[in-house]
Amino acid sequence: MYRFACMSRSERLLDLLQVLRRHRRPVSGAVLADEIGVSIRTLYRDIASLQAQGAAIEGEPGVGYVLKPGFLLPPLMFPPEEIEALVLGSRWVADRADGHLRDAARNALARIAAVLPPELRDELDASALLVGPGVSIPVDSVDPALLRKAIRTEHKLSLSYRDGAGVGSERVVWPFALAFFDQVRVLLGWCELRQDFRSFRTDRIAHAEALDARYPKRRQALLKQWREIQGISPGGK
Repeated sequence: MYRFACMSRSERLLDLLQVLRRHRRPVSGAVLADEIGVSIRTLYRDIASLQAQGAAIEGEPGVGYVLKPGFLLPPLMFPPEEIEALVLGSRWVADRADGHLRDAARNALARIAAVLPPELRDELDASALLVGPGVSIPVDSVDPALLRKAIRTEHKLSLSYRDGAGVGSERVVWPFALAFFDQVRVLLGWCELRQDFRSFRTDRIAHAEALDARYPKRRQALLKQWREIQGISPGGK
């Protein structure tokens, strides 16, 4: 029995594109059909479908097929688990993040759904992965969007901050990451006052102002250095 019997058509087409990417020279339909696990007739139909969707596949039966160099896989072809990841992640953000990110997550998911093939759209709408109710997140005095923008643009931030004991201080920090936990959000940055990495709970930031000055290191370099100090691998959280 052919493997495609337990695969959705979208998965099969995606697999075919992946196989074609591995071959730099024209490859026969028989070889492709064997690698994908489909009949030669199904293989020819799938190639025709991909070509109709804009895939730059050159060749014909009896000659072989090749995917033109530089062709990118269609970004909106997802296997079921990737769709589940997108839905679950968007639902978590919509439930846990601030208003700007919540709306962005919902809009992004709607934008993706609008251009997905019908069968993938059905899988997205029917996703059974749900986000359970979370604990109440403390209300921030500053707009998290300002913090995120400073991180993206690598600009210094001037903070008025209160520690756990309520003692206030003025800081200039180089923000490079924002960590989301169930109960708090934490801004990570290099503190000019302490000359070291520091974390700042966003609900304890009384005031924040983005400065014109950019900090002297790249955000990625700061994050890498912080990870090394914390003993966190590059792929870790």
